[in-house]
Amino acid sequence: MTPSLAVDVVRQALWTTFWLSLPLLAIGFLAGIVVSLLQIVTSIQDASFNAVPRLAAFLAALVLFLPWMLAKIMTYTTAVFGDLARYAR
Repeated sequence: MTPSLAVDVVRQALWTTFWLSLPLLAIGFLAGIVVSLLQIVTSIQDASFNAVPRLAAFLAALVLFLPWMLAKIMTYTTAVFGDLARYAR
């Protein structure tokens, strides 16, 4: 395996990880902003008021995006195992 091939494999792994985590992180970020704004407006400073809606948003996003995430990771895994002979050189 040449250094450029190793760099390409790591880069592809990092990009796949980025795209897999992006929807969940974006939903969590938006849920956090909405809950924080709601806390500011209502002056409620309870910690569970902040955590529970964010966890519910993560769960909903996971259920919604799980088929796409599984398809993406299966495509990546198939590509890596398909090129296994190229990596062994």
